[in-house]
Amino acid sequence: MRLRHIEVFHAIMQAGTISGAAQLLHISQPAVTKVLQHCELQLGMPLFDRVRGKLYPTPEAQRLFVEIDKLNRDLVAIRRLAANLRGGESESLRLMATPTLGAAVIPAAMTHWAQAFPRSRCQLSTNHTREIVSALLLGEADLALSLQDPRHPGIKTEVLASGTMMALCPMHGPEAQGSGPLPLEEIQSELIAMAEDDPLGHMLHNASEAEGRHLDSRITVQTYQLARALVEAGVGMTVVDPFTAASADPTRVKVRPLAPPMAIHLYLLTSASAPLAQAARRLVTYLRDAARANLDSLA
Repeated sequence: MRLRHIEVFHAIMQAGTISGAAQLLHISQPAVTKVLQHCELQLGMPLFDRVRGKLYPTPEAQRLFVEIDKLNRDLVAIRRLAANLRGGESESLRLMATPTLGAAVIPAAMTHWAQAFPRSRCQLSTNHTREIVSALLLGEADLALSLQDPRHPGIKTEVLASGTMMALCPMHGPEAQGSGPLPLEEIQSELIAMAEDDPLGHMLHNASEAEGRHLDSRITVQTYQLARALVEAGVGMTVVDPFTAASADPTRVKVRPLAPPMAIHLYLLTSASAPLAQAARRLVTYLRDAARANLDSLA
């Protein structure tokens, strides 16, 4: 079936008459009749029974309509997108990020993006990296931020910014009395730890084991923001990414880099088969600038 056949067939199914379909399509009744006849001739079967001026779809037409209705909705979306592109707009962006980056990096970037693209839309959501990869592969997200490189053949990665893991020390703790990098052997306070399957927590665990140390911990958390909040409340100290560290309250927390340094990268994740549109590429620039501003605030 040609595109015009699909449009006429869909309109007739909706209107139930030739005249009704002509009104929906803003064309003449003879034009609708001619396209329908050509469509039936091409398919080699009747699609409607004609009874007293009304058209009743055959069982074959009913089955065709299920799939053609889906296709028609896609065509409407394509036309809307084309109109938006002509008008300087972009398809609605869907940006995902891990919770930490959603709170620390995205707000500043979105401020600039919203001003540059006042007629565009952006859907923001947070999730863990595993779910983010799935969303990108399924076409449910356009771009994403993570502190992990998923190393997936269907995912393209780009480093937007790089820093090191940071110790958050409560002001009353012994670690806050020093300055400069904090060696692991000088950690005395109880550690607020990440879950065992967290990549940053795993990195810290490996580093401490390599030095023959065991960091005491009774409290384990799932998010870096919660770890930061507990340090601000004086519960203990923690080690987090530099973006979370940049948002810590300086009146209650002292931030020190770890020694030896443990590198952290902020990754942009996109589908390897879906290039980014202009508005999305501009958003990437703002995200990179926001991330680097976070890192500069720790210098």
